[in-house]
Amino acid sequence: MKTTEKNFVITVDGPSGAGKSTISKQIATQLNLIYIDTGAMYRSVAWAAQKQGISLTDTAALDQLMSNIKIRFQAADDKNLVFCNGYDVTTEIRTPQIDQLASAVSGIPLVRDALLPLQRKAAQGYPAIIDGRDAGTVIFPEAELKIYLDADLKARARRRLKDQAASAQINLQSVTQAIADRDAADSSRAQAPLRMADDAILIDSTNLSIEDVCEKILQLFHARFNKHDEEPVHE
Repeated sequence: MKTTEKNFVITVDGPSGAGKSTISKQIATQLNLIYIDTGAMYRSVAWAAQKQGISLTDTAALDQLMSNIKIRFQAADDKNLVFCNGYDVTTEIRTPQIDQLASAVSGIPLVRDALLPLQRKAAQGYPAIIDGRDAGTVIFPEAELKIYLDADLKARARRRLKDQAASAQINLQSVTQAIADRDAADSSRAQAPLRMADDAILIDSTNLSIEDVCEKILQLFHARFNKHDEEPVHE
């Protein structure tokens, strides 16, 4: 893929709790990029299936759901609002229950096949940053800059616990186990398993602040695209 000033893709992959969404949102703001949160898309599917009482083993019902589902993102101040079928689901898709359901949903080939063109279309023609678990390996294998963001299990569990602090049903032990289970499921699924792309750059965020990680990515961006001290790329 030929890099142009106004059309390129940055991918940020990695396991649950590594900080992909937080980092990607900040980079999107600083570089004025389109931000695509693939995890939120799978969570939205999980939410819609739960709302409609659809069993994940009911292929016909899932096929119908994916044929009609509408997912969109909307920037609002420092938030990235998520809408599914017209409903603001930003908060509802960040619960432990949806965490587990989204993990199961993401392993269903029918769902992955249906979301793939939507994920690619969202960035079509615009400079974008997209985070997920297969953004650099499957969705945009020719992305100009690929980041693999990782952290040790304990650090990721503490972050996830902080994000879900409003829930009284969780503790550090349960969150750690849930993330470990998710890691195993994501890495072993038959379709688009979690793995680091051969040409991705690894950033271990275990002992880094959000600002530190963002600075590393910005340095990589400037080195790759020669954008020092220029205006934002998305008009």
